[in-house]
Amino acid sequence: MGATGRVMGQVAVNLNGRSYRFDCGDGEEPRLKELAAHVKSHFDSLARQYGNVGEDRLMLMVALLIADELWDARVAGGEESASKNKQNPPDAKPGAQRRDQDGSRAGSAETKKSA
Repeated sequence: MGATGRVMGQVAVNLNGRSYRFDCGDGEEPRLKELAAHVKSHFDSLARQYGNVGEDRLMLMVALLIADELWDARVAGGEESASKNKQNPPDAKPGAQRRDQDGSRAGSAETKKSA
């Protein structure tokens, strides 16, 4: 049982030769395992592609890839403002750019300092 007296599930996530144990709500184990497998898939793919660039850097790259997937899904869900949001997301700083899937940059090449 968890600290609140509720039954808790546990999932062991293995990544880069390490095992991490996570508590979750009872019955949420399959979803957590699925999410962990998604992260591991990206991590392993980037590790093969870029080699030994450091675990921290690989995890940041994974986080950015997954954030990009989420952003694309949000844009696809709100087609009316998709072209605006793709180039300058609402919380992006002026001049911030997004790398499209073909590797090209969208938006301006210059970034401005905000005061």
